Amino acid sequence: MTEALKRTQLYPWHVDHGGRMVPFAGWEMPVQYPTGPIEEHHLTRRSAGLFDIDHMGQITVTGPDAETFLNHLVTWDITRLAENQAHYALMCYEHGGVVDDVFVYKLAGRWFVVVNASNLDKDFAWMQEQAQGYKVSLTNISAETYMLALQGPKAIDLLQTLTPANLAAVPRFNAVEAEISGVPAMIGRTGYTGEDGVELFFPAEAALLLWEAILNAGPAAGIEVKPIGLAARDSLRFEPGFPLYGHEISADITPLEANLGWTCNFESDFIGRAALLKQKETGVAKKLIGFELTEKGVPRQDYPVASAAGQPIGTVVTGLYAPTVDKYCGHAFVPPEYAVVGTPLQILIRDKPKAAVVVKRPFYTPAYRK
Repeated sequence: MTEALKRTQLYPWHVDHGGRMVPFAGWEMPVQYPTGPIEEHHLTRRSAGLFDIDHMGQITVTGPDAETFLNHLVTWDITRLAENQAHYALMCYEHGGVVDDVFVYKLAGRWFVVVNASNLDKDFAWMQEQAQGYKVSLTNISAETYMLALQGPKAIDLLQTLTPANLAAVPRFNAVEAEISGVPAMIGRTGYTGEDGVELFFPAEAALLLWEAILNAGPAAGIEVKPIGLAARDSLRFEPGFPLYGHEISADITPLEANLGWTCNFESDFIGRAALLKQKETGVAKKLIGFELTEKGVPRQDYPVASAAGQPIGTVVTGLYAPTVDKYCGHAFVPPEYAVVGTPLQILIRDKPKAAVVVKRPFYTPAYRK
């Protein structure tokens, strides 16, 4: 029997406002609104977009061994975090494959880990298993915690109209606990779009109140803001090169293969370190590349990739139209000798070869790095 899809508290709002609902990671989520995914993408890049991302999971870690445990669990050196700082990291299996990519926040008296929707149950079980022998307490707070993202160059200015916190004083990858429209929240200056912005965590019962408060604050502040669906969220994360679990990372893909070696602190004894050190010495058999089509066609996940001579060499893991660069492009895994920028490739689209070329990643430099 098929398990029923979960719905966020904002499901009725999405339906009432023309959201096209689709299954995603066990949830029924809006893939787009009447605005359309391309305009939703451009809107987020130029102003502000609001995302319902309550399908994401949140886990707290407390106890005297919390920092030691997390530093063993994830690849990045989280001992470098001061209170109210956050960082991206990976959890790996012993063989080096990726359990999940996560964001780790160090807050007052607790650690806060954000995980992917599709992996929440698996991640929580994995964390509990690895916690044996550590004096820690793990709590899955996903049900009572709501998560929204407000992203774009005008996002901070917009949210500032609703909170007494001085958001300009909160640097990238930092957090502050403050009220938004009277609702207690944790505001993380983080995101998944390549733009400045925030991710918001607050009591689930306030979901509609804050969602509408943010959308209504836009016109009052002279800032264009609209809800953004999953399709635009995907193209927004693709352009700056952010991975999506099951595409650029998985249990069968290591950080080194996915160009995420920078997340690994090999001075720490994290799970998977030995396997990754060995792979670092011997070299990877496959490498993540960016490509763009040089003739008409739309690349999709799982389409075969061939050399210019027609030899099968890999598979597309993400393929789409990238609105900011106005090109059809994608990510694929290929042997390292084919990963050099400028290398000609073929993407088999419905069994017909279409010319492509390896290009430099990312397709879009995150605004906060410019």
